[in-house]
Amino acid sequence: MFLPISTFLGKIYQALSRRKRQEDNAAESKLARVLSLFDLTALGVGSTLGLGVYVLAGSVARELAGPAVTISFLIAAIASAASGLCYAEFAARVPKAGSAYVYSYVSIGEFVAFTIGWNLILEYVIGTASVARGLSGYLDSLIDEKMSQALRNLFPINVDFLAEYPDFFTFIVVILLAVLLAIGVKESTLFNNVFTAVNMATILIIIIAGSIKANPDNWNIQTETVDTCATVNCGSGGFMPFGIAGIMAGAAKCFYGFVGFDVVATTGEEAKNPKRNIPLSIVLSLIIIFLAYFIISTILTMMAPYYELDANAPFPHVFDAVGYVEVKWVVTIGANFALCTSLLGAMFPLPRVLYAMASDGILYKFLQNVSPRTKTPVTATLISGVLAAIMGAIFNLHQLIDMMSIGTLLAYTIVAICVLVLRYQDENMCENSIDQQSNLILRMFNTKGVKNPNPSTSSISKNGIILFSVLSIIFCALTTFADIIGSFSAQFGFAIVVVAMIACILSIGRQPVSRTELTFKVPLVPTLPCLSVLINLYLMFQLDVYTWIRFVVWVIIGYIIYFSYGIEHSVEGNQRKGEELNREMIGASKNNCTNNEICGTYKVTLKE
Repeated sequence: MFLPISTFLGKIYQALSRRKRQEDNAAESKLARVLSLFDLTALGVGSTLGLGVYVLAGSVARELAGPAVTISFLIAAIASAASGLCYAEFAARVPKAGSAYVYSYVSIGEFVAFTIGWNLILEYVIGTASVARGLSGYLDSLIDEKMSQALRNLFPINVDFLAEYPDFFTFIVVILLAVLLAIGVKESTLFNNVFTAVNMATILIIIIAGSIKANPDNWNIQTETVDTCATVNCGSGGFMPFGIAGIMAGAAKCFYGFVGFDVVATTGEEAKNPKRNIPLSIVLSLIIIFLAYFIISTILTMMAPYYELDANAPFPHVFDAVGYVEVKWVVTIGANFALCTSLLGAMFPLPRVLYAMASDGILYKFLQNVSPRTKTPVTATLISGVLAAIMGAIFNLHQLIDMMSIGTLLAYTIVAICVLVLRYQDENMCENSIDQQSNLILRMFNTKGVKNPNPSTSSISKNGIILFSVLSIIFCALTTFADIIGSFSAQFGFAIVVVAMIACILSIGRQPVSRTELTFKVPLVPTLPCLSVLINLYLMFQLDVYTWIRFVVWVIIGYIIYFSYGIEHSVEGNQRKGEELNREMIGASKNNCTNNEICGTYKVTLKE
C-alpha cells in the first residue's frame, strides 16, 4: 500500500535534514593518534607550498598582475584566512576525521553533508592528479621533454577534453604514494616532514640568491620599455601594469595557491590533542604559506621584468638568465621535492573523507575497513589512489586545475555558514526562554538585549544567514553580468543588495551567541564568516561554464549513490529508526513485546 504523498515527502525531508549528533567518543577511534603539532603544521605547509610557489607566482605575474602579484597573494591570503579560521573553529568543535563533511553533518544535515563530502572527494582526487601531473612536467623539463615527446608519439590521444598523451609516470607515482599512505600515517608523515624541510630550504636559497640579483627598478618599468616586449599583451608598466582588474583576476588565481591547508582538518582522529593542535596548526600553516608566497613573488618580480618571466617554470628560467646556473639546478631539484610533499598533502585527506562517509553508512561500507596492523583505511586509500592515478594520466595540468576549484570553494562556503549556524544556535531549545516580543523588527535587532540563544533568536539568525547567502549570490551575479544587464540597473541593484546584506549582518550580529567553551573561536563574528561566504561565491562565479557542467555531472553521480544506497544505510537514520521503534514498544507494553512485526523490525535495525 502506497504512502500519501505528504507522508512520503515528510520522510524524505527528515532523512535529508537529519543531523549527526555529536558524541564525545574520540578515544574510541580505530585510527592511530600519532600526529603532533609539528606534524600537522608540516602537513599543512607541505600540502600547499608546491605549484603555487614554483609555477603560480610566475604565471600570475607574467599574465595578470605584474609586480602587483604580491597584492594578489595578499588578497588571496585574506580570503583563505577567513576560511581557515572557520575550519579552525570547527576542528575545535568536532575533532573527527572527515573535515567539512563532518562539520556540515553536525550543523546542517545529512543531505548537505553528503554534497560537501562528495565534492571534497572531487577536490582531493583532482588535487592529487594535478600535483602529480605537475611533478611529471617538472621532471620532464630536466630531460629536455624527451618523456612527453616519446609518449606523444607512441600513444597519442586525439580527444579535445583529454590530454595529448597518457602520462604513465603520473599514474605510477600516484599508485606508489597510495601504497605509502596505506603502510602507515607515521611513516608517510615522516616522509612529508623530510621533504617539507627540503622545500623550505629551497625557498630559503631562492630568497638569498634572488635578493642578491634583485633590482627594485623592475617594479617601475616605463611604458615605452614595455611596448618593445615580444608578446601581445604586456600591460602598461609600473607596479600595476594590468590595473586593479589584473590584481583581482590574479587574486582569483592565487587562491589556488592556498588550497590544501584544510588537509589538517581531516586528521581529527589521528592528531594528538586535536582540539588545540588542529586550530593552531591551521593558523600557523597559513602564516608560513603567505609569508613564503609574498617574499618569493617579491624576489621573482625584482629579479627580472615581469613580461620576461616564464609562466611554466619561472625560477629555473630567471636564475639561468642572471647567470646562476648552479642555483637553477638546485631550485629545480628542490621544486621536485616540494611537489612530492604537495602530492602527499593532496592525497592524504582523500581516504579519510571516504572513511568518514562510509563509517556513517552513506557510502559503501567496505570503504571504512581499517587495517589492524597499519591503523589506516587501506581499502579507501588504494581505491582513491587508483582513481587519482587514472585522472592524472588522462587529463593535462590545466584541465585538472580548472576542475579543482569549485568543490573547494563550495566546501569553504558551507563551513563558513556552519560556523554562523552553530555560533547562534540554541543548544537547550528551552521553550520557556523564548523572547515574547511581538514586533518582528524588534526581534530581528534584539532591542531588549536577550543574552542567551533561544528558539526565536536561533530562527532569526538562521533566516538571516540564508538571506545573506542568497543576496551574496545576487551580488556576485550583478558583478559578473553587469555589462549585460546595463549600467544603471546594475548600480541600482548593487545599492539595494548591499544595503540588504549590511542589514542581515547587523541583524545576525545582534542575536545572542552560544556560550559553549572552545579552544578556538572565529573572531569578528558574523562579519568574518559572512565575508568568507561572499568571497568564495564571487570566486565560484569566475569559473567557466565547462567547469560548472563537470561539477553538475559529478554531483548527479553522487546523488544517484546517495538515494540508491546512502539514504537507506545511514547509521544515523537507522539509529533513529531503532529509537522510534523502541518508543513504540515501550508504549505498547512495558514488559513484553506483543507486536511481532515491530519486534522483528526492531531487532533487525539494531543488528544493522
